[in-house]
This record gives sequence, structure tokens and C-alpha cells, in this order.
Amino acid sequence: MKLIADSGSTKTSWVLTKKSNIIQQITTDGINPYYQDENKICETIKEQLFTKIESINIDEIYFYGAGCASPEKNKMIADALGQFFPTSIIAVNSDLLGAARSLCGSNAGIAAILGTGSNSCFFSQDEIVKNVSPLGFILGDEGSGAVLGKKLIGDFLKNQMPKDLSDLFASTYNINAITTLDRVYKKPFPNRYLASFVPFMSENKSNKYVYNLIYDSFTEFIVRNIKQYDYQKYPIHFTGSIAYNFKEILSEVVSKQNMKLGNITQNPIEGLVRFHK
Repeated sequence: MKLIADSGSTKTSWVLTKKSNIIQQITTDGINPYYQDENKICETIKEQLFTKIESINIDEIYFYGAGCASPEKNKMIADALGQFFPTSIIAVNSDLLGAARSLCGSNAGIAAILGTGSNSCFFSQDEIVKNVSPLGFILGDEGSGAVLGKKLIGDFLKNQMPKDLSDLFASTYNINAITTLDRVYKKPFPNRYLASFVPFMSENKSNKYVYNLIYDSFTEFIVRNIKQYDYQKYPIHFTGSIAYNFKEILSEVVSKQNMKLGNITQNPIEGLVRFHK
């Protein structure tokens, strides 16, 4: 049996397979070794995965995760999983490699993630050949849920949002500058908090202000990241909740930049199940 996981900062999708057949699917909180220590990771695995999984006799585990970009961080995940699945062969890789394998399969192409965070790469021969560092939601992560939320709440708190939308936002969320600063600068997972405002944008994406905010953020992602790859030769594939939920706007941006749009998927897990069949 195989256990395949795709983890962002917000949630982790786990799929248990046997001879390419899906046996069970489980969703847990996101696991990110940059924001959590091994004890916290073990706590999530124990309480949300291990107690629910139908079989612990797993031969291979393939974990793809945000923050899994160094041997040290990857070992932290592998050690945590090893405590619960001691006989399994465990492979830990970045969520970007998972996205590329899911989107491109055996073909060369440009793969991009637009979820709570954002990332991109040129993928060929089962390797990430080139990657523009996303730099996180403070310095980069253009087009991500965290950055969209950051722009939205910043405009609200600085009175830059149209009044009708501002009134609607105020009636939806009970926030002010003090509570926001506390959540962003003192509490864990500030990126999750900022991305939690994306549903408001989704519900109001026909509003000109919201549409332009999303359009401009996607354009920034394309210009600052995708244009550093050979985009005239290869298609650009996208995965992640932001890419999927705003795919019409994303398609417009890609077309405006004279690029070839490939697949847009909500998450990489289905493609990873095919890859590891």
C-alpha cells in the first residue's frame, strides 16, 4: 500500500492507495516545518491521521509539502512520520516537485502553485530545472491567498476600499488594526490568517475593485516569476485553491501576457496518485 500526501500551509490531503486504487482519503491541517516543530507535526499526524487511517501496514509514503526545501526540514517530516509508520519507506519532497509531477507528468513544462502561498518552476525529466524563489508573503508570494488577503485587509484598514464594499467587509469581519497586527505579527501561521479573507473576495469577485486586485496580483506573479522561464516554448500549468477558484481571471491574465495556458487543477493529489501508480 502507498500513502501519498500533498501539504500546503493550510491543509494536507492524504490518499491511501492499493494497486493504483484509492482506498481512503483524509484531510488534516497543513504541515509546514518552517512554522512547526517536530512535536507539533507529530501531534497533527497522531490526532488527525493515525487515528483515522484504515491501515498502518503501508509500504511507501510520498510526502510533498510546503517548507520541505532542505534536507534538514525534510528529515523533520520523515522522522515524524517514521514514529507512526516505522516500517514504511518514506520520501519527502517539496510541494513544488509534487505540483510539477502532478501537472506535467513525464512532459517538460512550467508548473505554478497559487494557494495560501505561491511558487513556480521549470520542470523537465522529473526534475526542477529552474526555480524563482517565492520569498514568502512578506517579500513575494505574488498571487497567493496570503498576499491577496494582505492587500485586501491593508486597503480596508487604510480606507482605500470603496465604501460599499468596506461596509460589507466590516459587517462580515469584526476586525481592527490592533487585532490584525496581533494576528499577523504575534500569532502562528499569519499566512493562514491573511488567506482566510479570500472567501470574501470569491463572493465579490465581480466587484470592480476586487476583480482588479486579483487581476493585478496575478499579473505580478506572471511578470516577477513566470517570465523568467522559457514561457514562449512551454505551457504554464497551475494548481491550488486560488488558481482554481479564480481561474477565469487567471486565464485572462495569461492570455494578456501572450502565454500558453495548460492545466488548472484545484490540488495536485489526483495527478500524484497517477504519477505513483
